[in-house]
Amino acid sequence: MTTKEEHAVVLDFLPNGYPLSNGTNAKKGAVVQAVGLKNFVLLELVPKNDVHLKSGDQVYVGAGKRDHIHHINGRIPLDKLSNTAAGELKAILPVLIDLNQAQFVEFFNKSQPLSMRMHQLELLPGVGKKHMWEIIEERREPFTDFADLKSRVKLLPNPQAVILKRILKELQGGEKYSLFVKE
Repeated sequence: MTTKEEHAVVLDFLPNGYPLSNGTNAKKGAVVQAVGLKNFVLLELVPKNDVHLKSGDQVYVGAGKRDHIHHINGRIPLDKLSNTAAGELKAILPVLIDLNQAQFVEFFNKSQPLSMRMHQLELLPGVGKKHMWEIIEERREPFTDFADLKSRVKLLPNPQAVILKRILKELQGGEKYSLFVKE
C-alpha cells in the first residue's frame, strides 16, 4: 500500500539543478531534495518558478494546490542526496522523530512477532531478545511517551537514537522489513 506524503521538509535547494557529471547533460532548472514529514521518504521536487527555499522549510506536497512545489519527480535514494541534503537529513530526522513521538510510542506498544523466531522490536538496532522481553513486559500498561519508555525500560536509554538508526538503515535500502519508512 502506497502512503502519500502531505508535507515534506526541504533538505537542499539546488536553484540551477544538478551539476554536470561525467560530461552528461544535467537536469536544467531548480530541484529540491526533501524528506517526508510522516513517512520519511526522500523526494525530488520541482519548485514553482521564482520560488526559493532553504533547508528546514516545510512544503506541502499533497494533492491539490501547492504554494511552492510545481510537481514531484519521485523518490530518490539516500546515496543520491547532495552533501548538504545528507547533512541536513541527520539534523532534521531527530526533530521529525520528536514530532511523530506518538507514532513511535504506538510502535513500542503494539509491535508484533514477524515469525516464530523474530519480533518487530528485534529489527531495532541494539534491541535483542532481552530488550524485547523487557519492553513486552512493561507495555502491559501502555507507554505514554519517550520519557515513560526510558524510565520503565532500563536497557533502552535512548529510544529516539534507536529509531533514528533504524530509519537511516531503511533509507539505505536492502531491508526486508520496513518499520518506519513507508513505501
